[in-house]
Amino acid sequence: GGTVDTATRPRERPRPRSRHFLSCVCERYDAPSTVDMASSALMKRMSRSRAAARMVSAPFASSVDASAACVGASAHARAWSSSASSNDASALKEVIRARLPGVNARLKAIKQAHGEKSLGEVTVNMAMGGMRGITAMLYETSLLDAEEGIRFRGYSIPELREALPKAAGGDEPLPEGIMWLMLTGEIPSAEQVKMLSEELVRRADVPQCVHDVLEALPKNTHPMTQLSCALLALQPESKFAKAYQAGVHKTTYWEYAFEDSMDIIAKLPAVCSIIYRRTFKGGELVAADKTLDWAGNFAHMMGHDSEAVKELMRLYMTIHVDHEGGNVSAHTTHLVGSALSDPYLSLVAGLNGLAGPLHGVANQ
Repeated sequence: GGTVDTATRPRERPRPRSRHFLSCVCERYDAPSTVDMASSALMKRMSRSRAAARMVSAPFASSVDASAACVGASAHARAWSSSASSNDASALKEVIRARLPGVNARLKAIKQAHGEKSLGEVTVNMAMGGMRGITAMLYETSLLDAEEGIRFRGYSIPELREALPKAAGGDEPLPEGIMWLMLTGEIPSAEQVKMLSEELVRRADVPQCVHDVLEALPKNTHPMTQLSCALLALQPESKFAKAYQAGVHKTTYWEYAFEDSMDIIAKLPAVCSIIYRRTFKGGELVAADKTLDWAGNFAHMMGHDSEAVKELMRLYMTIHVDHEGGNVSAHTTHLVGSALSDPYLSLVAGLNGLAGPLHGVANQ
């Protein structure tokens, strides 16, 4: 109980799986001749998986009313806004900024035309059964069909493998491309993906405090617990939290949520590889290669340098980007974010839901 699940079909019981799935996959497929087989197996598996990680669109759950006036913003708040815009320009952020008025106008039109329409009947069993089957959210970034599998912004996985930009000499899509698609609704160009990759590299350095926090944990601490602790150690860097305390106007909240989200996404490969190497590889870390893309560098820092594993990681991260909005981790992240908790706090809340045995940990 207590979860939101838009699916009406019965939930399958979690089946036993290899405990260290990703590690086993990387080692098994650490050869160029098997990457196609690995890709095919992962696509079939993920078309029915209920445990996708949510790292991209959750912090942008609440649409900003772009028509509201920024009246009464303090000089301190204006200084914060100026400081944020003076950083290296983000091409993705500017595309989002340009799209916001149209998105907000569309949402207003939907409310005006259909706001009083009923979405259906709610029974006591539905409420007591964890809100299962209750239509209760607007969600556009992905749709899971029991027969067809998952679509992202209307595109199937095979279509995305063809349409999204790829690494030089590679066959699999770069996750930066689907991140762009999720946030804008548009297939990016190779140049746009390149700029996004470079931006993530600029944001990727992990402060010493994260290493200190992880080293203070017992060696047998579960990786998901370590991940939550590591992200909480980063939370003092939250631009959203600082901007909110400074009194910025609510029409600019999305800008600081975006900045935090980009920082988190950029740092996740390094954070996760530290946890992986500490837990399974004796703590010997592998330095980042800043010439690599986001997923390729993650594979490298885990200790897998074959092109086959880098390609596998690119596909793996692409097809895990979203899994509708009603699963535990996605819904929890949205819910906590609705209290104006910053993206670090919101994401950690979702990750703790993901760590449950009926959600992500079922993949072990």
